[in-house]
Amino acid sequence: MYSNTKIAIPIFKSNKEEILKIAIEYIEKGADILELRIDGISSPDPKMVKEIIQEINFPTIATNRLKLEGGHFNGSEKDRIAILRAASDVAEYVDVELQTEPKYINSILETGVKTIVSYHDFEKTPPLNEMFKVVEEERKIGDIAKIAVTPKTLEDTIDVLAILSKFNNVIAISMGELGSYTRVIASKFKAPITFAASDDVTAPGQIDFETMRWILNLDLINTDDLIQ
Repeated sequence: MYSNTKIAIPIFKSNKEEILKIAIEYIEKGADILELRIDGISSPDPKMVKEIIQEINFPTIATNRLKLEGGHFNGSEKDRIAILRAASDVAEYVDVELQTEPKYINSILETGVKTIVSYHDFEKTPPLNEMFKVVEEERKIGDIAKIAVTPKTLEDTIDVLAILSKFNNVIAISMGELGSYTRVIASKFKAPITFAASDDVTAPGQIDFETMRWILNLDLINTDDLIQ
């Protein structure tokens, strides 16, 4: 028996060749889904991104992270969204930030693609009631809600577990070394997806893929089978 939480591998590379190399490697290793960080690509355009996802030919999250939330895309907001719209034809999910202008969020939603509506705070962990409001708003908009925040204390990480406990179909992450355990324990709350690292660490506290897969399934082995 295995965890139902899918392990996603972010790919943050500047060119198509490197992206496809990492994609093939982690598909073979058993990744459940890939996250293409479009903002890591040098001069991406809609046609290029669509072709990359088609060539990967594996469930993929298309993410073109907003600069306000740690992204690296250098084009206009209109261009950023145009790329995501193109990706929506071939991606399993499109990640769009809650802080994106409503008209651009709606332009993604109207494509019919499944969405992850996300929120990232690389400075702090907001008060729990504020995080609840963020997730509730995300859940009204998209298929999966995602919130990733930065802890200062262990209590901050426990607030993130409270989010996982309260809501279904939510990705809630406490980033950094202090909160890295939340990426693993998320499976106990039936989180749909957790993120592990390849050779790219795209967020603080990501655990490498092999370790993540081993831990997620460690205590799900049937001990009767071992005795036999």
